[in-house]
Amino acid sequence: MTNSSKFSKSSAGSAPHKPSGSSQNGKRFHGPVGNRKGMVQKSDDLPGLPARRIALRILRQVTEEGAWASLSLDAALADSGLSAVDRRLVSRLVYDTLDRMTYLDWALAQVMAKPDTDIRLRNILRLGACQILLEDRIPESAATNTSVQLCSEAGIEGLKGVCNGILRNLIRRKELLLLDRNDHSDSNLLLLSGLPSWLYDRLKKEYGKEAILSLASGHRQEEGWMIRPNLLNMTDSDLEERLKHKVWHWEKGKLPHTYHITGAMNIGQDADFLSGHFSIQTVGSIMTCLTMGPRRGETILDCCAAPGGKSCLMAEMMGGTGRVQAWDLYEHRTSLIAAQVRRLGLENVRPMTRDATKPRPDLTAGMDGVLIDAPCTGTGMIMEKPDLKGRLTENGLSDLCTLQQELLETVSGYVRPGGRLVYSTCSVLKEENSRQVASFLKRHPEFEPAPLPESIPEFYRKAAMQDGEDLGLQLLPWTTHTEGFYLCRLNRKSDS
Repeated sequence: MTNSSKFSKSSAGSAPHKPSGSSQNGKRFHGPVGNRKGMVQKSDDLPGLPARRIALRILRQVTEEGAWASLSLDAALADSGLSAVDRRLVSRLVYDTLDRMTYLDWALAQVMAKPDTDIRLRNILRLGACQILLEDRIPESAATNTSVQLCSEAGIEGLKGVCNGILRNLIRRKELLLLDRNDHSDSNLLLLSGLPSWLYDRLKKEYGKEAILSLASGHRQEEGWMIRPNLLNMTDSDLEERLKHKVWHWEKGKLPHTYHITGAMNIGQDADFLSGHFSIQTVGSIMTCLTMGPRRGETILDCCAAPGGKSCLMAEMMGGTGRVQAWDLYEHRTSLIAAQVRRLGLENVRPMTRDATKPRPDLTAGMDGVLIDAPCTGTGMIMEKPDLKGRLTENGLSDLCTLQQELLETVSGYVRPGGRLVYSTCSVLKEENSRQVASFLKRHPEFEPAPLPESIPEFYRKAAMQDGEDLGLQLLPWTTHTEGFYLCRLNRKSDS
């Protein structure tokens, strides 16, 4: 998010952004945002203040330090000691504030005499404005009083009066500042969606205003988790029998061997998960493995593999035979792959710290299949990760497209004649997806597009957008109700 010190009254047509501090540079953020368990709540706290205290700390980590909201939230809630109700409140406040930050900043600018503010006050005001403008169930007095109290705790005691005055002005002018969802003008949709203007223009050009309206609706993909059994030691019936003894709600998924789970708290700490009986995996990730279609005894390279879900599923699909080389650029991410491999008891996955852009002549034409789940903008996850809106830049997109092309050029040479290359991203931008593949095919006539496997259900084939001349499949959040995801399989001609 922006580190500027101003709310701009003229910023309605643009969203603040800064260069990404994503995992590509290896930077990690350690430790919980909140205090240790038992220290979050004080005896003289206002009702609801502990939840808002944690929400503010997470917002500050995201906007001031470049942390990822999901990681900060998980760490903070794990040690918070909050009730389930307050945990949900923290999550809602964090994600709604990040999702609608452009609108909140604009609304605040309309009621402030001096838009230049201390960054600590700015985040407190954003949190208060979120409750006043976006949360119907929170009393306006509670939003104001807790925000004023947070000023004291943030070391800006002298700004309590300023905070109180701004939020009370916001309450008085609330009806004038609420956005009309039936107004489909670009200026209004920019505020509703919170997208950077350059990304708004691209999405409107490629998918139309209906896509923008869906993004602005705040309706994210289905709640819950997609799980699948460990194919080496669990049948579907085995997993279903175990699910019957849990308090979760579950139903069969649309993909083979998948189950949609809701009502599970701390699913990652479940005994069956820790014992390797099932894995948590997204629709796009599973579909990528189905598209690769690994066979027994094959050698597969997953060259951007962390955290390892796809490598492990492909290893299971091969019945524990053959070999999956699972590469990642950073050692700490390779360790995530290794942890998955140990949990699932796999012996045919080899995690390795490798830079996939560096050629390996010893691997030339030596792989049955190569998977590139390429670094990308992550625009397909923007409804789930609203902090992406403040990280994405046009220059960042250009750099990523160059990196994707470099990866394709390097690792495609490892595919043997008759082998296959699968390219995927969690983006919805054509520059990173179908156009990237089309450009590759022009340079490499030894590859040709392959049809999607029959194991991908008809539902996704119909709901997804198949772009160009069979150049893959594009999942769109507003049509498939999944993460946005692109995948394409290319076969290397046998005589090449």
